[in-house]
Amino acid sequence: MPGGNTRSVLHFEPFPFRVATAEGPHLVDVDGNQYVDLLGNYTAGLLGHSPTAVRRAVSAALETGFSLGATHTVEIEAARLLTERFPSLEQVRFTNSGTEANLMALALAKHHTGRERILAFRNGYHGGVLAFAPESSPMNVPHDFVVVPFNDFQATGDAFATAPGEIAAVIVEPVQGGGGCIPAAPGFLAELRQLCDQNGSILIFDEVMTSRLAPGGAQELMSVLPDLTTLGKYLAGGLTFGAFGGRADLLSAFDPQLGGALSQAGTFNNNILSMTAVVATLTEVLTPEVIRTVNERGDRLRESLNEIFEANECQFQATGVGSMVAIHAEEPALELFFHEMLDNDWYIARRGFIALSLEISDDLIDGFLSTVRTWASRQH
Repeated sequence: MPGGNTRSVLHFEPFPFRVATAEGPHLVDVDGNQYVDLLGNYTAGLLGHSPTAVRRAVSAALETGFSLGATHTVEIEAARLLTERFPSLEQVRFTNSGTEANLMALALAKHHTGRERILAFRNGYHGGVLAFAPESSPMNVPHDFVVVPFNDFQATGDAFATAPGEIAAVIVEPVQGGGGCIPAAPGFLAELRQLCDQNGSILIFDEVMTSRLAPGGAQELMSVLPDLTTLGKYLAGGLTFGAFGGRADLLSAFDPQLGGALSQAGTFNNNILSMTAVVATLTEVLTPEVIRTVNERGDRLRESLNEIFEANECQFQATGVGSMVAIHAEEPALELFFHEMLDNDWYIARRGFIALSLEISDDLIDGFLSTVRTWASRQH
């Protein structure tokens, strides 16, 4: 494997981290060392490792057939649970990943509006083929994109004004994940909602990561409803999963009985193991109280980190919302911090990203803060 793995974000010097087993909040590497996992697989590991409810449900599904080539009752139940949970979802369809969900949402928006141009935001991340770093990438799907700075009201308005009647959709993360856990500024999502309404454009919330921030996702937390929502990551308890949904009049484009013109392919879109895991996750694990608790812990972690950084005059800052946290610093300081935490048995992303799982207790957070405090005291 070039680079030693098949997921570029997991590569770091001198070599990628090799895990042998995982359980609850812990990872064990190939040498038998145990770590507390604060990365949570970039939000996909919200339930922790090998969650009992999901493991039990998937084991049962293995006994009844799991590659059927037909619609299954568990797929219908998963759709029902999602439409009940997220405010903007009148109907939903499944994919294999959040990346695919975003591709389908963009295709639907272009079909509905008859337009080609997509408005995206700098440093936004919508999957491996939809990343908007300042430099262009040959990996990106070649849509007609216009990219403006996130939270820039003026630039966003100008993008509409200079291309009247041309923007099919705006795609946005309510909190940028890969872009450093930067939340939408107060009023920014509402401004996007208004601009889309005024210009006949489709507003897409990429909630693949942010749907964990409240029982009904960031759209509930921030009180703005999109036309389409994309989901993925944690909702299948760690198994591959994606979904897109929203207004029924938009989704009708996929309904042959209503003359829908779009066809969605995907052999494993409704794979029984993932659908079963979604049902178990939503019915047995992710209660509103559980979601609130993990996000309260994330807020406490972020606030405490910033207090430590400030008290010790460290040029570091933690940003984010709820259980999504990003630690920012210049290089090589951030790399050294990452390795210091790894040496002390705490696993975070090389870039400083943290996504708490339900298994990360208050005691574990206190332990991590103690390690950071000790490190910070040596930085003077």
